[in-house]
Amino acid sequence: MSGDKVLLRLNGVTKRCPGALALDKVTMEVRAGDVHGLTGENGAGKSTLIKILAGAYSPDDGEIVFNGQRLEHITPLKAMEMGIACIYQELNLIPHLTVVENIFLGRERFRAKHLDLLDRAGMLREAEELMRDLALDLDPRMKTGSLGIGHQQMVEICKAVHADAKLIIMDEPTSSLSEREANDLFRIIAQVKAKGVTVIFISHRLDEVKRICDQVTVLRDGKHVTTRGIADATVDDIIRLMVGRDITNKYPKIKRPRGEEALSVEGLERAGVLHDISFRAYAGEILGFAGLVGAGRTETARAITGADPIDSGVIRVFGRKVRIRSPRDSIDAGIAFLTEDRKGQGLILIKSVSFNSSIVRLERYSRLGFLKLKAIRLMTEKIAGDLQLRAPSVDTIVGQLSGGNQQKVVIAKWMLTKAKIFIFDEPTRGIDVGAKVEVYNLMNQLLANGAAIIIICSEMDEVMGMADRIIVMHEGKIAAEFAQAEATQEKILYAASGLLGAVEGESA
Repeated sequence: MSGDKVLLRLNGVTKRCPGALALDKVTMEVRAGDVHGLTGENGAGKSTLIKILAGAYSPDDGEIVFNGQRLEHITPLKAMEMGIACIYQELNLIPHLTVVENIFLGRERFRAKHLDLLDRAGMLREAEELMRDLALDLDPRMKTGSLGIGHQQMVEICKAVHADAKLIIMDEPTSSLSEREANDLFRIIAQVKAKGVTVIFISHRLDEVKRICDQVTVLRDGKHVTTRGIADATVDDIIRLMVGRDITNKYPKIKRPRGEEALSVEGLERAGVLHDISFRAYAGEILGFAGLVGAGRTETARAITGADPIDSGVIRVFGRKVRIRSPRDSIDAGIAFLTEDRKGQGLILIKSVSFNSSIVRLERYSRLGFLKLKAIRLMTEKIAGDLQLRAPSVDTIVGQLSGGNQQKVVIAKWMLTKAKIFIFDEPTRGIDVGAKVEVYNLMNQLLANGAAIIIICSEMDEVMGMADRIIVMHEGKIAAEFAQAEATQEKILYAASGLLGAVEGESA
């Protein structure tokens, strides 16, 4: 049950970062026992606020009161000792340790501490009891790295509950989960809430915020906009408060005539992964790939772009047969692959916007082994302006940018290669609704310039709203293909589940 006691209070919290005011006199309250939603566009200040509460950053001004105690000189260790746990998008687990070992890491039980003898049986019993309390069907003796992302998040929650956390902060917890895994997570959150633990739930998926939260706080440009009961806020209300304007068209798709065949894939095979993958993509068109987690969508993109080997298959680019054995071959053929993991695979976070934008084609900006830095800067500044990149300068470190602006840097990098085929894997994962519209508009711009686009989407509304055609995959095979006009969520889900007989209107 939600209570009236305030667990966390922020009074005028301010944080200055290079070139920006990340938090500007933020004042808000979080009630004990609530699931409290925290929303805002990328760059609104959510991440900065999390890092302050977790002890990674120190506020420049203002007061934080947690559980009746004023927090000063917070460190990560102090935050944990006071009962604040943070579960980030990049999970903080050791994959080669078992579930029980991760839960007790740093809090081990000893049979004889002076002899460093661990009480493994006792820790296992405690872990099993904790999982029973949370109705979690998971073997604590399994290696954590063998678990899916959804179960790894459950381990993080168990770890926080075992450490007697009073507040658990979850940062985009469902961004990598299937619908079933997300529902399991919501059930665990309800179990945790029933134990009196408070949860701050940060998500760009506003339907989830509406579904599981008691209250919601909206931040914009580092400022607190509102905190209100979830019953008093519609999703459209939250969007308007986040962006400061009405977004009337979430999917601004511009229809264009189909151009020439840009990419042809025939009989693509990879043993145990992909089976007879054949399709065509055309200039001026967005081709969507839908399917459940593990259906083979990303594996198809990786095979086409040389990131993974193939056993057989023929790839043609604008009618010309190409042999792609490495990502370099893919780049030379004019194919750009914008990976789902932009932080781990798409960008070098400790380098500048300019460096990241030009890294794929540095040979164009070099002479006799020397880089033409002025030319790189001028080109980067031009494309940053074209993409409306929000950064103090092209010298800004990419890791300091919001998720939406990081995605723009990835797009800039590939635009500078003169690619004509763009494969976007989860193009709007982890970015807010306003930044999503900007990415969609950039896709429209690429199509206007004669490109072909493939998008791999887990968001059903997104793939239906932006794709001209939708290919549905199931267990490494193409299960169905639909034109945008005939696609429905029911048809796509039936095909994604392998229930072809239930799908009507299937096209070749």
